[in-house]
Amino acid sequence: MTVDAFDVRPEIITSAQRAYHAAFNLGIAKGSNRSKAVLAMAEALKNSFDEILEANTLDLEASREMAVPELILDWLKLTPNRLETTVEILQRLGELSDPLRRVRSADYQLQDSQTYSQLMPLGVIALIYEAFPEMAAIAAGLCIKTGNSIILKGSTEASHSNAAIGNALSMAVSSAGLPPGSLELITSEDCASVRDLVTQDRYINLIIPYGRSSLIQQVVRQSTCPVLKSSMGNCYLYWSPNGSVETVSWMIGDSHASEPDPVNAIEKILIHRRASPSSIARLCNYLQDKGFYLRGDAELVETFPQLQLVKDNEWGCAYLNNTVALKLIDNLEDAIAWINQYSSGHADSIVTDSYQESRQFALGVNSASTYINASPRFSRNPSRGDSVFLGMSNQKGNRRGLISLESLTTVKHIVQGNGRF
Repeated sequence: MTVDAFDVRPEIITSAQRAYHAAFNLGIAKGSNRSKAVLAMAEALKNSFDEILEANTLDLEASREMAVPELILDWLKLTPNRLETTVEILQRLGELSDPLRRVRSADYQLQDSQTYSQLMPLGVIALIYEAFPEMAAIAAGLCIKTGNSIILKGSTEASHSNAAIGNALSMAVSSAGLPPGSLELITSEDCASVRDLVTQDRYINLIIPYGRSSLIQQVVRQSTCPVLKSSMGNCYLYWSPNGSVETVSWMIGDSHASEPDPVNAIEKILIHRRASPSSIARLCNYLQDKGFYLRGDAELVETFPQLQLVKDNEWGCAYLNNTVALKLIDNLEDAIAWINQYSSGHADSIVTDSYQESRQFALGVNSASTYINASPRFSRNPSRGDSVFLGMSNQKGNRRGLISLESLTTVKHIVQGNGRF
C-alpha cells in the first residue's frame, strides 16, 4: 500500500505522476523515435563533457573534505574515458533493433483462435544509485529504448555530477519529442529520502537499487514496489586439483579489471586440499605482485604467514576492493555447499579440466551464472552479441542474471479470434 501522501514530500509525488503519465505515451511511441532519443542523449552527453567533469570535480572535492571512503570516491570519479564509454553504450543502444513488439508464440492455443505474446514496457522505473553518476545515463538509455519512463535518484556525494548529466539527458529527451516526464531527476535540493520514492507503488512499477549491499537491503526493506536487486562482489572460485594455477591466477586478476565497479570480481577462492603448497605459494606471490591483499583460513595462515586470518563473518560479505581470501576445502561437494551458503549468488567460477566436475558445479551451484575456466569479468557493453547490460541480479523469480533490455519489459498475451462462436 502506498504511504500516505502527507508523509511524502510533494515534489516526489509530482515527479512520480509525471513519469506515470509519460509512460503511457512512451509505450506506444515508435521504436525509431525512441532510438533517436537515445542517440540524442549520447550526443548531448558528448557535448557536455566539460560541464560534467567540472561538476564532478566539485563533488570529489566536497567528498574528500567529508572523508568519504576511497571506494565511493572511485565510484564517484568521472574521467573522459568513462564518459566516452558511456556515450558509446548509448550510441549502441540507439542502433539496436526495437526490443518491443516482438511477437512470440504462446505456450497454449485456444480453439478457433490464434494466441501470441509480445514484449511490452513495464511503465515507470526508478533507479536509486550510490555514486556512479554515469549510471544515470546508461539506465536512462535502457529505459527509453524499452518505452519506460525513468526516475533517477542519486546519492548526495554526486549531486553536482548527477544534475549536470540529468540536465543534458532531459534536454535531449525533450528535443527528441518524447513526452514530459519521460526522465525525472530527484535532486539533492528535493531532500527526498529513499523511503519517499520506493513507496510510490501507485505510479512506479519497478525499483532498481545499485550500490553497496546496505543500500540494496534498505530499498528491499522499505519498498512497496517490486525491486530488481543488483549485486557486486563476493564471487567465489573453486580450484579443483584438475585445474592449473595459471588459469586461477588469470581469472582472479581479470575479474577485477573492469571499472569503476568490478561487479563479478572474484574475492574468495576455495582450494582443494590436494593442491600442492608450491602451487598455492605461486598463486599468493602472483596476487601480491598484482597489488592484492591476501587473507586465509587458519590452516593456510599457519603454512603461509603472509596471509592475514579471515574473520568468520567475511565469507559472506563483499570486500569491494583488491582483497582476496583463500580457504582449503575437502572436495567439490563441500565447495558447492560452501558457495551456496556464503556467495552473493550472482557469479561463481570453477577451474578444472574435468568435464564431469564442471557439469556438477554448474548444476549444483545456486548462482545466476557460472563460469568454467573463464573469467567472470563483467562488461556493460560486450563486444559480442547485441545487448547492453546495467548490472547483475542474484534474485530468483524476477529477471535473474544480467539486467538487459528484456529485463525492463513484460509479456502481454494476445488472443485473436476468428469470429466463430
